[in-house]
Amino acid sequence: MELLRHVATLAWKDLRVEFRSREIVYTMTFFAAMVVLLFSFAFSGNSAGGTAEVAELSPGFIWVTVLFAGTLGLSRVFDRERESDTMRALLLAPIPRQAIFLGKAVAIALMLLVVEMVVVPLVVLFFDAPLFVEPLALLCILLLGTIGFSIVGSVFAAMLLKSRSRDVLLPVLLYPILVPLLIATIKATTAMMAGEGENTWFWISFLAIYDTIFVVAALWTFESLVIE
Repeated sequence: MELLRHVATLAWKDLRVEFRSREIVYTMTFFAAMVVLLFSFAFSGNSAGGTAEVAELSPGFIWVTVLFAGTLGLSRVFDRERESDTMRALLLAPIPRQAIFLGKAVAIALMLLVVEMVVVPLVVLFFDAPLFVEPLALLCILLLGTIGFSIVGSVFAAMLLKSRSRDVLLPVLLYPILVPLLIATIKATTAMMAGEGENTWFWISFLAIYDTIFVVAALWTFESLVIE
């Protein structure tokens, strides 16, 4: 319970800063909306049967957009700690180091969920994608995909905090690790849209296992990665 209290405090600290500035969420949301809009111009109306074909591609549109917008947010969340030199203070505070990591991951996940609340309806609007046919499955996919991205992304963003080339290195290091997550989220969303319940829950189970593995690995390695 003490750990959860520290996690909630640190996450609330980041969310309060964001609530005052609205810098990260607005930037991520605007960027994500522009990406979806560009996809709609690039793929809509290419043929007579194009609407159904484009709708089948909508899971890829969603998760590629979330990936790019999330990477943008990751960089900025940890830049605040670097600019204010508060990471050292957090590491010296009498709290578990794991609480710092989990607090950051929770804050990033919540901000990314806000972006997804805009992206998903836009994809439904522009591509006529049947994303709301199974709301429970969609919610599970979004939550597990967001958690996985936030966990892995927080580890690499913290590791590269002092690097001068962090903006270049972050996607180079992060994206290969996220490939299984992206495949699973796209496969799960596609199966959900097609009404393949068994296949959908198989990929949701895969996402849950992926998240569990990386939560354990991140909690184990985070302290050694951020200590100079």
